[in-house]
Amino acid sequence: MDEEQREKSPWRRNLSVLWGCTFIAGVAFSEITPFMSLFVAELGHFSKAEVSFYSGLVFAATFLVTAIVSPLWGALADRKGRKIMLIRASVGMAAAMFLMGLVTNVWQLIALRALQGLFSGFISNAQALIASQTPRSHAGKALGTLVTGSTSGMLMGPVIGGLLAQFMSIRVTFFITATLLLIAGLASGLFVKEYFVPVAKTKGAKPGLKGLLSQFANPKLIIVLLVSTMIVQLGNASISPIVSLYIKELMHNAGPYALVAGIIAALPGLSNILAAPRLGDYGDKHGSGKVLIAGYLFAVIMYFPQGFVTSVVVLGVLRFAIGISDGALFPTIQTLLTKNSPASATSAIFSWNQSFQALGNMFGGLVGGFLGGLFNYNVVFISTAALLLLNFILLWFTEPSLRQE
Repeated sequence: MDEEQREKSPWRRNLSVLWGCTFIAGVAFSEITPFMSLFVAELGHFSKAEVSFYSGLVFAATFLVTAIVSPLWGALADRKGRKIMLIRASVGMAAAMFLMGLVTNVWQLIALRALQGLFSGFISNAQALIASQTPRSHAGKALGTLVTGSTSGMLMGPVIGGLLAQFMSIRVTFFITATLLLIAGLASGLFVKEYFVPVAKTKGAKPGLKGLLSQFANPKLIIVLLVSTMIVQLGNASISPIVSLYIKELMHNAGPYALVAGIIAALPGLSNILAAPRLGDYGDKHGSGKVLIAGYLFAVIMYFPQGFVTSVVVLGVLRFAIGISDGALFPTIQTLLTKNSPASATSAIFSWNQSFQALGNMFGGLVGGFLGGLFNYNVVFISTAALLLLNFILLWFTEPSLRQE
């Protein structure tokens, strides 16, 4: 699709519809998070160590399978269309969620979490559809706006899920989650308009990432951006397992530390919603590379002191600032992928991006838990700052084009 066709396409309407759909999907994905470990404990007579082990498998199963299958779904989307992939993902994950509400042992739950990962890709395909139809001059703002949909949903999801589990039951929450995913799929099928031209499969094309990269003018940039997605997500995910424990420690095991942890956990999402569209718009006008470089520096500056704070108020301020850096990093990486990708590879490259993000999620939780247990919780924040600094150095020296934008 050329720029003239993009201007005439209903990209604004699709953006509005998919914002609502990704919001619903974000709620669905995150509302089961608060009680998943509790649900694991209900499925057998496990020790504390066994609950931790099985909970880790339950969370990792989805991300591992997602990392493997995402490129396959992306290649199919480039041939069959992104809209049908939205419907495929929502219906498949709804079926998996519904069956989770019926499990009788932990291995069934792990298998269904893997099945959820098999049908993943709703948000990445929504991003690919918007990227493929939006004029390049508006890509940053559009993708930044779309990110706020899933971010808002994921912000509200744990609260909604916790309330449902408290006043109804954990199993009923799975059924409600399945219904939400079906609603998102139905809305995508009815209201999203896609003018899709199938991408012809080139004879002799090499399979996998190597074959995909042969379509790009600057494959090195694409590799660096994909690795950056994994590193940024790894940094975020490494904080998740320990942030509530860190807050409890800062409050000396006294006071409403669970409530305070919930509030502080929500702060990055709030600032992300405010910052992402504005930073995307700035990148469209002044250069996405500048936004990316500034985002990395800001993240390093905000992460490092979190390892030395003595007050939850100061930690809350710094966590709020992290949402701003996330609003600069994730959407801008996607924007740069869009602006440097041929139309024939849009879905495929977004699926590979999702695959690298899933790997970051999987390894991040393991790294955060390992470092927090081996040393102390503050080491996780310091190591995340160091990791992002290394990522910044990688971008600075391997892709000078980003600072020349």
